[in-house]
Amino acid sequence: MRLILPAVMFCIFATGVRAAVNEIAPPDIARATLENGLEVVVIPDRRAPVVTHMVWYKAGAADDPPGKSGIAHFLEHLMFKGTKNTPAGEFSRKVAEIGGRENAFTSFDYTAYFQKVSPEALEMVMGYEADRMENLVLTDEVIKPEKNVVLQERRSRVDANPDAILSETVDATLFYHHPYGIPVIGWPQELQGLTREDAIAFYNRFYSPNNAILVVAGDVDPEATIEMARDIYGKVEKRVETIERSRTVEPEPVAARMVEYRDERVRLPNWQRLYMTPSYMTADGLQAESLDVLSGILGGASTSRLYRELVLEKKLATSASAYYRGTALDQGQFGFHISPRPGVKLPEIESAIDEIIADILENGVTQEELERAKNNLLKSIIFERDSQTTMARLYGSVLSLGGDLSDIHEWPSRIDEVTVD
Repeated sequence: MRLILPAVMFCIFATGVRAAVNEIAPPDIARATLENGLEVVVIPDRRAPVVTHMVWYKAGAADDPPGKSGIAHFLEHLMFKGTKNTPAGEFSRKVAEIGGRENAFTSFDYTAYFQKVSPEALEMVMGYEADRMENLVLTDEVIKPEKNVVLQERRSRVDANPDAILSETVDATLFYHHPYGIPVIGWPQELQGLTREDAIAFYNRFYSPNNAILVVAGDVDPEATIEMARDIYGKVEKRVETIERSRTVEPEPVAARMVEYRDERVRLPNWQRLYMTPSYMTADGLQAESLDVLSGILGGASTSRLYRELVLEKKLATSASAYYRGTALDQGQFGFHISPRPGVKLPEIESAIDEIIADILENGVTQEELERAKNNLLKSIIFERDSQTTMARLYGSVLSLGGDLSDIHEWPSRIDEVTVD
């Protein structure tokens, strides 16, 4: 009975997850493209009187010109300065006065600006965001202080953090030629040299409505929101007709590369291994979905192979995980992260990982492992749909990479199609 009951319970639970996913229909999304090229996506969510307003630009750190690393992230900071029509700080002050939240972030492949406010404030934030899409004013007086802010951010987030230093070095080693090997925040010596002209050039090249996506999620009427966007954002003139993202191509890897970083601030070591893989944008068939499922089988939970063998059985580590970074315009990454127990040498960890990989290569995975990992992924979409802001970020990121609504809505069924083979 002890052998049969867990399997029965698992099948019941798995069926319940699939039923829950199938019962959640995709949101009744409204979508339009304005005459100036701005794409508008509205995701209605009337559970609370709140709206998330996001503008995504199809440009990120991997689009930084050679020798100008950090300019995409630097411009993100500078976008909070004034425009021809708005004094510096007014936009942020208006959002704060009504109890709203705002922020922005830069990744390798996109940059996004967002506000979370009450529905009656949507027109206001649209107006301010449309204003800085075309009327940003940059002076030498604001460049130097903000550059110092970014340099301090780098010192606190990277230079003061041994894990961050190692991760940055690993990325630079994994990617010989592609800009994914250059940190989003930039190299310090290149940050020092960034100028007002560099920021304006990047702004004029990429911050045009035909290179942007507006995502509005929340307690709104979809058609009325599109009309509001047409009235406000539709007046912004596109500055560039054709926007090309020119990136260097990473050569095919031919040799393993090792990085060892020692720091007296580290009391317990950690071990990482990264593989270059296809991303969801470059993969064929179900490659990306299979890598997502494999990451769960190897290191997604306490039932995963890495945790079971390294933490519970062999007592070599205090934590063990695997992950797949597939949301990328170009290459993806598959990684392992292990925290060894005190006294355990790193070669022991590496040998144990190699044994686990060799076993999967020779014997594959079990149907039970596959189902458990797939159901964990399917549960994630349930939780994502429960968060208005997470939904806005999901749609914005996929569309910014050149994906389509079907890539989001059909993802659960594609995950379900992944087989043991």
